[in-house]
Amino acid sequence: MRHFLFLLITLTFFSCQQTSESKEKNTVKTTSYYFIRHAEKDRSNPSNKNPNLTIEGHKRAKKWSNVFKHITLDKIYSTNYNRTIQTAQPTANKQNIPIQFYKPNELYSKEFINNTKGKTVLVVGHSNTTLSFVNKVLNEEKYQNINDSVNGNLYIVTIKNQSKTDYLLSIQ
Repeated sequence: MRHFLFLLITLTFFSCQQTSESKEKNTVKTTSYYFIRHAEKDRSNPSNKNPNLTIEGHKRAKKWSNVFKHITLDKIYSTNYNRTIQTAQPTANKQNIPIQFYKPNELYSKEFINNTKGKTVLVVGHSNTTLSFVNKVLNEEKYQNINDSVNGNLYIVTIKNQSKTDYLLSIQ
């Protein structure tokens, strides 16, 4: 009888431990990406490859921080250009998150995927990189060129259980 009781307790213990481990392995992590293009840039000097935002651009950057105020971001990524940093900064300040830089020629790398899995992430880019980034995440060429004057599009991509959903919103 003692052996039977010992065996029953041991099996119960291991059964509970396996259930706990299984729950951890089966926890579904949702990854949410919010992609925006930088706000309006200063176009007064066409030879300036790293312009700042205009007054309107700074206003839009502040608007973006209001758009994201009810979304708890885990990370904020930007290219290392004045206009993208200045677009991301009000949101970063409001959420107390440092801006991390990504290289536009290394979109959706394994390192980026690993660092953002299960996180809610804002990515600030350019007219020629934002859509490429979104398409890489979606693994399809869904979004085509964006007009250089469009600064109010918000692309949302959510990944859950290998399933990807996406939305395009226009924020004026």
